[in-house]
Amino acid sequence: MEDPPSGTVVHVIATGPAAPLDLPAWCHMVAHDYLGPLSSSRPVYGICLAADARATRADAPWHPASTSSRC
Repeated sequence: MEDPPSGTVVHVIATGPAAPLDLPAWCHMVAHDYLGPLSSSRPVYGICLAADARATRADAPWHPASTSSRC
């Protein structure tokens, strides 16, 4: 998904046991709003996308995207 508008609510299906901890932490890191678990028969979580979210690396989404090169 590329360039969704700010305020878009995304439903994430996450079956990993750490999802209830990882998703809020990731949202905090990138500045999206974590909406929490949704009523569902599957483990679904809501995230509201922010316009000013910080980018992460495509190959490692737990790491911020580099804005400068390192020597």
